[in-house]
Amino acid sequence: MELGNISKPTYGPGPEAPGSSTPGLVTMAHGFLRLVQPNPLPIELINFGPFQSGFSQEDLRKLLLYELGFLICAAIGVLLIILVPLVGCCFCCCRC
Repeated sequence: MELGNISKPTYGPGPEAPGSSTPGLVTMAHGFLRLVQPNPLPIELINFGPFQSGFSQEDLRKLLLYELGFLICAAIGVLLIILVPLVGCCFCCCRC
């Protein structure tokens, strides 16, 4: 292992992400994540100081806006969990 010049180090661009054998799936996954979570994390809501007894209306609005994509995905998931068995039951029982 070569240490190089310790008193005057040279820095490179850093490690790169590993290549993927399925770039189409990686692109699709990143596109979905950008669609679901387009808003940046509201850093000001993370408080490491003294305990706060609650959120203000503005803080709650920012937090819901940040989580909006995940909330919509969860609502669609719950809707599908309820509707798919119900529609399947109707097709099985009501074969008109």
